[in-house]
Amino acid sequence: MMNTQILKIAGLIVITVTLLIGCGESSDSEKDSTDSQEEKQELTDFEMRNGIGPVDEEITIDEIDPELAKEGMRIFDMKCGACHKLDSRYVGPPLGGVMNARTPAYVMNMILNPEEMLAKHPVAKSIGSEYPTRMTNQQLTREKARAVVEYLAQESQ
Repeated sequence: MMNTQILKIAGLIVITVTLLIGCGESSDSEKDSTDSQEEKQELTDFEMRNGIGPVDEEITIDEIDPELAKEGMRIFDMKCGACHKLDSRYVGPPLGGVMNARTPAYVMNMILNPEEMLAKHPVAKSIGSEYPTRMTNQQLTREKARAVVEYLAQESQ
C-alpha cells in the first residue's frame, strides 16, 4: 500500500515537472529566431548615431557647464559608479572617453532606455555582450541624465 502511494506521488511529480518545462519559456531556437527578426528591423540613421529612446533630437555641448557637470558627477557616483569607472573596465565599460566616441543623445538614451538599447542597437548589443551583467535602468529623469552627460563630457576632454 505504501509503495503504491509513493509511486503515485512520484508519477504526479514527474507529470508536473514535465508540464512546467513544456509550458515554460520558449526554447533557445525560438528566441534566436525572434532575435534575428528584430535585428532585421533597421534603425534610422538618427537612431544609429543617437540611440533608441526618449531623446529624439540632436544634443550639442558647446561649452561645459561646471555646475551641471558637478551635479552630474554626484549622480554618476550615486547611480553609475557601482558598475562603471572612468578609466577601467569594471562591471560595465569604462566611461571616461565615452563622449569622444558617442553622441550626447546616444549616451542619454543608453542611460534612460538601457533595455531597448541593449536589445536593438547593434553598438550597444556588441558592447553589452562583453560584460556578464546587463545595465539596469536607474530611473533617472531626462534632466539628471543630461547632467551625467555633462560630467562625462568634462571627463572626456
